[in-house]
Amino acid sequence: MLEKVWNPRLPYDTLIKDLVDIHPTASSFTLMLDKARHHANKCMQDSFKYAKERWDKSHKPPDFKIGDLILVSTLNFNNIKGPSKLKDSFAGPFMIKALNGPNSVQLELTGELMNKHPTFPVILINPYSSSDKE
Repeated sequence: MLEKVWNPRLPYDTLIKDLVDIHPTASSFTLMLDKARHHANKCMQDSFKYAKERWDKSHKPPDFKIGDLILVSTLNFNNIKGPSKLKDSFAGPFMIKALNGPNSVQLELTGELMNKHPTFPVILINPYSSSDKE
């Protein structure tokens, strides 16, 4: 035997009854926007991939080892004596004491640069060869 159950009317039920139907072109417009967003994301991913391939093709990671002799760029050094246009572009040679990750090295500094912080980014150092002597 079935029991009679009271089914109350909720505020949501009255709202659904009063809602106006959405215009049919609105759903196609949202579909078009979703397709455009998906296409833009795909184009961005393709351009990121292309840029990474081009960068990796022309740049190789530095191959420094502990104990290598290197030259340090004097671009940011203010404590080297003499006029700036006459100072050497690179100072050294200095020996690599430690590798602090792929992009920085710690050096054993001597002379005027002994008071500088010994860690330098690899972009500011060049390998030293014996032909670099003056």
